[in-house]
Amino acid sequence: MGSVALCLLLALGLGALAASREKCVLSGAWRNDLGSNMTISAMDATGGFSGLYLTAVSATNATILESSLKGFQHMGQAQPTFGFTVTWNFSDSTTVFVGQCFVLPGGEEVLKIMWLLRELVDSPSNDWKATRVGTNTFIRQRVGDSTRHDGAW
Repeated sequence: MGSVALCLLLALGLGALAASREKCVLSGAWRNDLGSNMTISAMDATGGFSGLYLTAVSATNATILESSLKGFQHMGQAQPTFGFTVTWNFSDSTTVFVGQCFVLPGGEEVLKIMWLLRELVDSPSNDWKATRVGTNTFIRQRVGDSTRHDGAW
């Protein structure tokens, strides 16, 4: 009976270790806690990627348009760090995003991201109000999710 218990504990331990080493894949469709959507392409050999971002929120009255993103992922890690930039098509601002891709218990992939948005101001005296900072959590959108990017948002 002792060897059965030992085998069970060993199997549970190896299962937990395997789960903690699941690879988080950055490419694909993602949706954040505010309803913004992005699609990230496959990585190239250097970790470079591109994609599309459609924000659900904006401080401008302009019509929100899908914008391109470009970035890099740190290669060789199961839960990699990454960064990308979006120059918005509908405003005079740029946002840089940095984060990490995680695999949660149960296999769900999430992106934990911090961002800095810089908007155009008319003079250095208005620099104080030109930069915003925030955080978001993105969840992978699976095939069949009603929020998944299918090319037409």
